[in-house]
Amino acid sequence: MVEHVSGLTLLVNHYLGRYALALLTFLHIQVKHPNRPIPEHIVMCTVALIIGTLLALFLRSRLSVEKPGASQQVAEMLLTNPLGFGIKDLLEENVHHGALKMIPFVGSISVFVLISNLLSAIPFFAAPTAEKTVPMSCAILTFIYFNWQGIKHHGPGHYLLTFAGSPKTFGDWALAVLLFPVEIVSTTARILSLTVRLWANIVASDLLYTIFVGLFSMATVAAWSKSPLLGVVVGVLPATIPVAFIGLHIFVAIIQAYIFTVLPSVYLGMATADEH
Repeated sequence: MVEHVSGLTLLVNHYLGRYALALLTFLHIQVKHPNRPIPEHIVMCTVALIIGTLLALFLRSRLSVEKPGASQQVAEMLLTNPLGFGIKDLLEENVHHGALKMIPFVGSISVFVLISNLLSAIPFFAAPTAEKTVPMSCAILTFIYFNWQGIKHHGPGHYLLTFAGSPKTFGDWALAVLLFPVEIVSTTARILSLTVRLWANIVASDLLYTIFVGLFSMATVAAWSKSPLLGVVVGVLPATIPVAFIGLHIFVAIIQAYIFTVLPSVYLGMATADEH
């Protein structure tokens, strides 16, 4: 598959590429494209971070208790809403110890994933989450965070014992020998699960869009060669299909951001759960 390169990425590399190449060479990191050392997904991740930062600064300047504006109400819906799928709602549902303190991390990851997913719905931009290293980075950060919260809550020794079922009797310890490695592998596999789920869905959404637009464009060219009137009739499809697929992509982007909020919340709840 040919790598998509936007004009923005080419522009960034034109002005900053030589500095990035010098740094990577100094660090003995081999560059796949020396003329374009800053890859597309890094540029798009930076764009997503800038958009998120600007939105946060914009919302901060308009916060009001007496007269909340439309933008503030939308932001509050991301945190909590009547349907119960806001960031705060999901954390309070799954985490029973200090859920509010975890909102900054989970919320940051969730909003970043949402903005990144939506970027490809904008002309001349691409979703950085379509590059597997970006979802993997989010998954690794989530993995480190929920394990750190588990260590803080239980203590290092007791947290390790939770992977063995917190054994107390001799029978529990005998079973723990088998349970411990299984739980370690299962917990570590969450990195792969989070990565593949997000990456595969975004790639599939982009690929479906490209395939269908290409197929209908070819049909339009073939129809036009036979009759201009037939070409115009068939040309309605490639003109309307992109709109439908943009709507589908937005839906997928929101769902995947939601999943990347639900699963970290569940993992945090499991890591900080007390014995009953």
